[in-house]
Amino acid sequence: MQAVRAELRWADGKAIKSEVDIQILDLLGPKTESDLAPVPKTEKKIKSNDVGKKMKKDDLQDIKVSDKSDSVISTGGAVSMMDLMKKLPFHAPGENYKSDGYIVTPNTKKLLEDHLKITSGKVRTRFPPEPNGILHIGHAKAININFGYAAAHDGLCFLRYDDTNPEKEEEKFFVGIKDMVEWLGYKPYKITHSSDYFDQLYEWAVQLIKKDLAYVCHQKSDEIKGFNPPPSPWRNRPIEESLQLFEDMKNGKIDEGEATLRMKITLEEGKQDPVAYRIKFKPHHRTGNKWCIYPTYDYTHCLCDSIEHITHSLCTKEFQSRRSSYYWLCNALDIYCPVQWEYGRLNVNYTVVSKRKIAKLIDEGIVNDWDDPRLYTLTALRRRGVPAAAVNSFCAGLGVTGAVGAVDPTMLDAAVRDALNVTAPRTMVVLEPLKITIRNYTNNGPIVYTVPDFPNEPERGSHKASFNKVLYIESTDFKEIPEKSYRRLTPTQCVGLRHSEFVIKVSKLIKDGAGKVVEVECEAEPIATATKPKAFIHWVSDPIPVEVRLYEPLFKHKNPEDPAEVPGGFLSDCRQDTLKVVEAYADKSIKSAKFYDKFQFERIGFFSVDPDTTPEKMVFNRTVSLKEDVGK
Repeated sequence: MQAVRAELRWADGKAIKSEVDIQILDLLGPKTESDLAPVPKTEKKIKSNDVGKKMKKDDLQDIKVSDKSDSVISTGGAVSMMDLMKKLPFHAPGENYKSDGYIVTPNTKKLLEDHLKITSGKVRTRFPPEPNGILHIGHAKAININFGYAAAHDGLCFLRYDDTNPEKEEEKFFVGIKDMVEWLGYKPYKITHSSDYFDQLYEWAVQLIKKDLAYVCHQKSDEIKGFNPPPSPWRNRPIEESLQLFEDMKNGKIDEGEATLRMKITLEEGKQDPVAYRIKFKPHHRTGNKWCIYPTYDYTHCLCDSIEHITHSLCTKEFQSRRSSYYWLCNALDIYCPVQWEYGRLNVNYTVVSKRKIAKLIDEGIVNDWDDPRLYTLTALRRRGVPAAAVNSFCAGLGVTGAVGAVDPTMLDAAVRDALNVTAPRTMVVLEPLKITIRNYTNNGPIVYTVPDFPNEPERGSHKASFNKVLYIESTDFKEIPEKSYRRLTPTQCVGLRHSEFVIKVSKLIKDGAGKVVEVECEAEPIATATKPKAFIHWVSDPIPVEVRLYEPLFKHKNPEDPAEVPGGFLSDCRQDTLKVVEAYADKSIKSAKFYDKFQFERIGFFSVDPDTTPEKMVFNRTVSLKEDVGK
């Protein structure tokens, strides 16, 4: 054994000397190529100076958490959202204290032990939208990250409406948000509201005042805006005075705008004493007239996370500056403190997603409503025909990083094509019909062909297509005077008809009074004996009329909200004629299609059945062309 031991060495060249070493070697096995690969460099983690530090009142008032490093690493190469979420290097439930910047107090251990008993060690996340508008493409990323991370770790995700602003909440927004979450394929573990916890939030606010960690302030909102407002002259007012004034605020004895409750903390960005409560004499969607004071996001967010025992509070990068108040507030109240992780928000070029700006587009008649297919709200994308799977794939493809950036809509279009290419059955539709009459057609009725829904996978199903004496082709598939490279129908050039057994050649042109060709009489010849055509085109016969809406990008510039790029404002950047409506002819096999059913119109693009469809008339929206339109 001694001789063998002398010959064995570790990967670093050191000799193996003991029986323990031998046992370890047996477990690990011989070196592999991965052992010999260089160790990748890792970013050095910043240790929190607050770990194990006993917190005093003054510490709670003035502590700053200033971890400016990205909280989330890049996770490129994921093939799905589930795969992506499994790669994220987040803490395990109950190991909050291992996260950079997390503040540990003397009671942290017990709070985490109690937390694990309540959650059974499961991951808990939440998606907390404000119910004052329609969700947009940026929210899709947040939905995927919050619901996806929980699903990838066999956890739970709450849908929590952040309903702390009674002025802007409407029932349609509550319903619309839930519908879009479910459309993307996620089911909330539980639907909650910040207003569910108004009583508890008020009691905690009273505790903060009693600890001299909050005070009633009379500075006006304009006075405390920005990053360098004057300090409040009421910051050191007596505790009993603030308690009485806060109760007066609650009981409606102080006018709106005359008082706020502010917390004694300085944020990373230097902003001092964020507002916790403000007065609003507005009835609440759920609580009616019970309250006339309402908590702010800075106050509500972390406390609701604590109440619901969220393990991972996942939010966009702009909330990093609130992380200090998040940890400070939970620790000030000596309650369970979740971990906040930030990621870069998703911005898309050539669009606007601001609720106010979309409302302006609607008011000006530039778009029809929140679900207008030219917008990038989720309801608009669904109406345009974008499948939920494509949105999820698009979000997964972006990865999760701390960087904030913008992507072009062509990236989403590519994901849409990939999804629809394998799910949308093919059919033939002619957008600009030109009548073709087959002069030598001898059948008494139509010839019926069986056409595969997916030509490369005929086993996936088929539909019937009728071929008759009169049929219609795209007007662009015929040219009386063609250019040299033109390969379709001309007076001297035949063309094949897809899914049929015929090639047609021109016999006679029929024109209107202006000299425009309105009908082409042709001779049909079996493919087996005809001159080999240079191209095959689609066609319809015995068709049904349908309305097809062709949408174009709404804005001319990449950043329509940037004054440097668009000095006249985003409204001045809107294109003209971004919607073209055509009366098309479609194969009658699609007559039974339902709302949001999707098809590939052969040689044209992908289309979806619009909800404006009636029994008398079908309406289709173009979702995306077959190929990216270069130069558009």
